[in-house]
Amino acid sequence: MQEAKAVTDMISDVIIIGAGPAGLTAAQYAARANLRVVVLEELAVGGQALLINRLENYPGSPDVISGFELIRSMEEQARGFGAQISFETVSKVEKGHELFIITTSAGQRMAHAVIVASGAKHKELGVRGEKEFNGRGVSYCATCDGSFFKGKPMLVIGGGDAACDEATYLANLSDRIIHIHRRDRFRAQKALAERVLKNKNIEVRFNTECLEIMGSDKVNRVRLKNNKTQEIYEEEVAAVFIFVGTVPRTSFLSGVNLDHGGYIITDCFMETNIKGLFAAGDVRATPFRQIVVAAGEGAVAAHTASLYLDELKGERYS
Repeated sequence: MQEAKAVTDMISDVIIIGAGPAGLTAAQYAARANLRVVVLEELAVGGQALLINRLENYPGSPDVISGFELIRSMEEQARGFGAQISFETVSKVEKGHELFIITTSAGQRMAHAVIVASGAKHKELGVRGEKEFNGRGVSYCATCDGSFFKGKPMLVIGGGDAACDEATYLANLSDRIIHIHRRDRFRAQKALAERVLKNKNIEVRFNTECLEIMGSDKVNRVRLKNNKTQEIYEEEVAAVFIFVGTVPRTSFLSGVNLDHGGYIITDCFMETNIKGLFAAGDVRATPFRQIVVAAGEGAVAAHTASLYLDELKGERYS
């Protein structure tokens, strides 16, 4: 009898993979619905939101806050409703006859429903010298590593929100920021793009790409190309910050429908083609990736998961 109870105690109502804005919101809503909720996070609570230096467009927060501050509040709220957060790396998710079996670095877990909110990781540029100088001048996080290069020339690569936000942050540390983008204009939100274009510490070069990152024991220069004139030249920099997109974290899944970019396809209820498996946030195929979108999707996923569990118990209200 005691053994049976111990096994039952190991079964969660909902396991959420990822503790970013989508995962934490899902955890809050699911726990508030009196479900047994465990959030599995590989690295740090918050995901890519932790890298945001200035968050100024989150509803209800008129004052500029950091991603760290928002995540801290989200985590506190989720834990307050009873959600558990465990630091484990998920390697496989399988659906058995009645339960999902989640294999992690700590063993196996079981759940009636799973919400995948694993987010995405940075995409590499793929040029010579990028891997060799990673951690020695090549970085994918300005707020993490920018202070090491204070007052020195730095190169920012990318044209989206992250690139513009991080370039603005670096401009507070040095007046020699070069920001390149291979196209003729930024794809970032207008407010973020304008902030970069008007910053006297940032020199923007459109139609420009990086061909190679060079140095000896650390980065000291890059080889750039002007795509309009075809001119190839070198520029002295102490660091290269790369923001050229993301890759969804879905390697632990099988049998789930993905789009051409590898993002999870769901319906409007955040449910995948596998019954009881939901997805939310940056890992999901969506036209707009923002914290507010991820939070909304997390709430929908938790609500739908709760309805799914009611259905399993024959208690769904109709």
